[in-house]
Amino acid sequence: MNQLKVVSLNGKLVTDSREVAKMIGRPHNELMKSIRTYIEYLGEGNFPHADFFIESEYLDVQNKKRPCFQITKKGCEMVANKLTGEKGVLFTAAYVTKFNEMEQQPRVLTDKEQLKASMRLSLEASETLEQHDERITNLEETMRIDGAQEHTLNKKGRQVVVESLGGKSSPAYKNMAFKVFSAFWRDFKNHFEIPRYGDLPKKKYEEGLRFIGMWQPSTSLKIEIDNANRQQTIQEVI
Repeated sequence: MNQLKVVSLNGKLVTDSREVAKMIGRPHNELMKSIRTYIEYLGEGNFPHADFFIESEYLDVQNKKRPCFQITKKGCEMVANKLTGEKGVLFTAAYVTKFNEMEQQPRVLTDKEQLKASMRLSLEASETLEQHDERITNLEETMRIDGAQEHTLNKKGRQVVVESLGGKSSPAYKNMAFKVFSAFWRDFKNHFEIPRYGDLPKKKYEEGLRFIGMWQPSTSLKIEIDNANRQQTIQEVI
C-alpha cells in the first residue's frame, strides 16, 4: 500500500489513476466516473481541472487505447477527502510521502528546457544560437493548448450551448442537453480536424474561441429545440 509511482509530466508531478484505484480498492472505471464528476464541479466553480486531473490514455493488453487520468497532488487530496477509515489514512500517507520525496529532488527540466539545452549542446560551428531559438519558436507553434485555455474553451462552449437551448430552465435543456452538447463538440472537432478539443493547437486558440462565439445548431436541431420549447408553452396554455 505504501508504493505509489509519481512522475513529472510537463513540469507537474502526477500519478496514474489506475494506481490510485488499485491502492484505494476501487474499480478503475468507478474512479474515472468520480473524477469526471469532480471535473464537472471544478468547471462550475471556474477552477482549471488540469491543476487536479489531466486526461490521458494507456494501451490495454489488447493494444487498444483506453482513457485514464494523470492525477496531481491536489487531485490526490480531492480523492483522499472522499475516503474514510484505514484506506483513506493509508492512501493519504502514501501519496503525501511520495509527492514530498519527488518535490525534494532536483527540479526536472520542462520539455522546452530540455529541448533548448539539447540544441545548445549540438550547436555546430556554422549555426548560431539565434537559429536554434527560431527552431524552438517554430516547435512551440505546434504545441497544444494548456489546461487554462482548455478550461476556457469548455466554459464558453457550455455557455453557447445553454443559450442555444433557451437557458437551463428551458424544456429543451432538460430533454436535449446531451444531444446538443454532443453536436457542438462534434462540430468543433470536425472543424479543426482533431480527436478531442484538448488537442487544439495553441496557435489556433483564438480561432477556437471565434468558432465557439459563432456556432449555432444545425437547422434541423434548431427545429427540434424550438418544438421542445413550444410544446411546453402549449401545455401551459392548455
